[in-house]
Amino acid sequence: METSATQLSFLKRIKSFINILEWLPQYKFSYLGMDLIAGLTLASFVLPQAMAYASLAGVAPEHGIYCVIAGGLLFAFFTSSRQTFIGPTSAISLMVGTTVAVMAEGDMQRWAAIASLTALVIFVLCVAAYLLRLSSLVSFISENILLGFKAGAALTIISTQLPKLFAVKGGGTNFFNRTAIIFENIGDTNLYVFAFGIIAFIVLFGGSRLLPSLPVSLIVVIASILVISFTDISQYGFKLAGEIPKGLPPIGRPSLRFSDVDGILALALGCFLMGYIETIAASKTFAQKHNYKVNPRQELLALGFANFGAAFASGYPVSGGLSQSTVNDKAGAKTPLALIFSSCALIIILLFFTHLLKNLPDVILAVVVLDAVLGLIKVKALKQLYSLSKMEFAVALIALLGVLIFGILKGVLIAALSSIIILIVKTKLSSVALLGQIPGTEKFSDLNRNPDNYEIPGIRILRIESAILYFNEENIHEMLYQFTIEGDKDLKLVILDLSATPNIDVSGGKMLLEFSNELREKGIRLKIVEALGIVRDLMRKLGMEEVIGHISRKDSIYNEVSDFQKSIPTL
Repeated sequence: METSATQLSFLKRIKSFINILEWLPQYKFSYLGMDLIAGLTLASFVLPQAMAYASLAGVAPEHGIYCVIAGGLLFAFFTSSRQTFIGPTSAISLMVGTTVAVMAEGDMQRWAAIASLTALVIFVLCVAAYLLRLSSLVSFISENILLGFKAGAALTIISTQLPKLFAVKGGGTNFFNRTAIIFENIGDTNLYVFAFGIIAFIVLFGGSRLLPSLPVSLIVVIASILVISFTDISQYGFKLAGEIPKGLPPIGRPSLRFSDVDGILALALGCFLMGYIETIAASKTFAQKHNYKVNPRQELLALGFANFGAAFASGYPVSGGLSQSTVNDKAGAKTPLALIFSSCALIIILLFFTHLLKNLPDVILAVVVLDAVLGLIKVKALKQLYSLSKMEFAVALIALLGVLIFGILKGVLIAALSSIIILIVKTKLSSVALLGQIPGTEKFSDLNRNPDNYEIPGIRILRIESAILYFNEENIHEMLYQFTIEGDKDLKLVILDLSATPNIDVSGGKMLLEFSNELREKGIRLKIVEALGIVRDLMRKLGMEEVIGHISRKDSIYNEVSDFQKSIPTL
């Protein structure tokens, strides 16, 4: 019996680790047709996109397809999401491209090897984060910061693709450099390439919005290949994709080791942060839509193994993509089996149909990227954020400018740092509210916001509206001092409401103890009410009860006010 129980426990742990073992035995046969159609639709949608994103990453077009195949197959085994797509994305592709360019020093073989090694390092980071249960760390990067970051990433990507649209010389280290170079060379525009690209963009932009269920990008790709193949337009300066290697990628560990590349950890960390945020955002979106739950920690593992697959299949970092996941969902995907069908369809293309892609114009890949990234610029959302919170809009703007000036990788790190700084600043600038009694009730609220409230003579009621920590305790102490010792000379009692204080550290506790001693020297009593258990525990350990009396969970402002008023002799 004990052995059987141990075996069951082991199997349960394995199932929680490899999620496909949980859902596949319960798979409904009625889902098979929908997952198959979704997989084929997804493959047709992501094929041109994967090739286009590979050009952003600086590697050959086939490497983008390798990413989708290997990443999708392994992601399907581990993910707790049913509709999330995994593969190369625009932001991560550009992050890889611009950063690896410096590391590779023009050696394209080394470039591809560094890109694959980055994916392998992300796998290590994901597994470490999974084991250490760090899935909540990305919450430091807020949606508002991502709003600015994605807009900056979109503008940066656009600046890298416009030279292909105009068929002019590109270059530059950031958005502003690239834009200046484009304007310097705009007179050399190849009108044939430009007109071809503009027509394709109009068809793609309009078609994907009027007919979202159709693989419009694939239709545009096929049409452009047919035009190039059966007309003589290619002689007018069109750059073509050329021969794409037939067959599956060679499977093997990246040829470089961690110690061979300086700066690989910073690149991998940036891609990891961005990739996990994109993946969990897509997963949560469709889980909420279809009324099921995703496991954020499990998605760490799924993302890690997807990057492991990409690394061993000559790919580069992958993550969840919201637009591709939307296509997968709209096509009817019910389970991750759709990803497996999608990968199988792409495998068939690599084995038998790569020759059909050799006449694909480079400008079409640029058009596919341009259409995809325009959706990252949310002007309406930025306007709304500005009207709601100037401070959070400023942080979003910092993230946007950080990407434009310093590039994608540093932009991610600036966004993360901005998020932490704004959290610290908000906590450091914590307010202490002066409370007054609401007329006709036993309740108390902020006197500044509610001037009709009234103060109780001889009593000052204060509420600390944040955690009390080592970096904000000095600011809180100063406000407490101004409200009390520098305030009413007839003050007899200070009631400190800690209901809005979720936490307190030793430094903050010692500050309150010091404040209570300062009040006692002035003949003023201090009473703490509504304190949470974790706050009460620390204050007791610091000896606060020996100074002010018992700190009880039953204490309330009204009770303390009533007791004080009863203790005053009536005339």
